[in-house]
Amino acid sequence: MILVTNDDGIDSPGLLGLANAALAAGFEVTIAAPATESSGTSAGLTAAVEGRRVGVENRELPGLARAAVTHAVAAHPGLIAFTACRGGFGETPELVLSGINRGANVGRAILHSGTVGAALTAAINGVSALAVSLDVGLDPAEDHHWDTAAALVGDTLKLLADLPAGSVLNLNVPNVAPDQVKPVQWAALADFGVVQSRVERLRDGFIDVTTVAVDTELEPGTDAALLAEGHATLTALRSVSEVPRADLPSLP
Repeated sequence: MILVTNDDGIDSPGLLGLANAALAAGFEVTIAAPATESSGTSAGLTAAVEGRRVGVENRELPGLARAAVTHAVAAHPGLIAFTACRGGFGETPELVLSGINRGANVGRAILHSGTVGAALTAAINGVSALAVSLDVGLDPAEDHHWDTAAALVGDTLKLLADLPAGSVLNLNVPNVAPDQVKPVQWAALADFGVVQSRVERLRDGFIDVTTVAVDTELEPGTDAALLAEGHATLTALRSVSEVPRADLPSLP
């Protein structure tokens, strides 16, 4: 069984595209996604009701290629992945798929992504995971080519199957028609992505947080640069690990 989740919420078209890609690859699928949007929640284990209880509602998801168990969960994606890996939605999943996210998840800012956070949470629980994102820009009128990202999922899952348990791959896909995307490339993490959050100072009791495009030259070979060139990118991620003692100074 594969668990499919996201941070854009249960009604996101990207979630439907990812679930159908997993079904097309021959997997049994359980869908468990936040009842409401949970972007930017990283790997937080936050429940959305009092007393640390997690509300779960069974849902029908129109457009699925075939039947799949579907839950709308009052929790962030990190907690959903954690719950799945502990058997909370039935059998422990073989893999966790997270996405397809509305917007790229590139650079070191993936630390804050709920999409990537769910994948990393699965990994520290011994379950390999794939995070998938579509490089949709800030223009709300832009077409969303979910099918382009979904088409790359099957081959990426084959790569993931050859890696040790607890591995994580982060797939970013240009928002173009399937026949226009350039070949998938392994990519390093950029120092920053193509968009960044900008924080304005506290004023009148509020802090204003907005998203702005980054107008800076991108480092060649990184996920942000290759994606901007029209390539789909894959980055293998490590979850939490300690710095080797040999790299640390002696204690006083």
